[in-house]
Amino acid sequence: MGASVAPFSFIFYVRDGMSRYLLTVLLLCCSNVFMTFAWYGHLRNLAHRPWLIAAIVSWGIALFEYLLQVPANRIGHGVMTVGQLKILQEVITLAIFVPFSVLYMKEKVTLDYLWAGLCILGAVFFLFRAKLMGG
Repeated sequence: MGASVAPFSFIFYVRDGMSRYLLTVLLLCCSNVFMTFAWYGHLRNLAHRPWLIAAIVSWGIALFEYLLQVPANRIGHGVMTVGQLKILQEVITLAIFVPFSVLYMKEKVTLDYLWAGLCILGAVFFLFRAKLMGG
């Protein structure tokens, strides 16, 4: 797990482990808001426009996602494995997506979201259990 945390290390450089976790989570949350709008926002805002326009707009939004996600993963990789970073991203994705789908897309939440969340929590346990159990 390398010493270089990001190309913009003067902005995102942190030394202690807990700060790395918190900054990683914060950046991934912000990144995920952009990702969710890039992937799904066009279904509401650009539904009557050609798909190519929606794709170009989504790519523009996704640029901001990557400007946050890449440093987040570099910082997080200093204290987490790639598998842990991936499952953390999935937890954040669901935590951002559910309010987005209800508040922005005006869709109803079903119990399927709960079941999906419980499955993801199980994955979190298995990938983080060594750290949770003190190992």
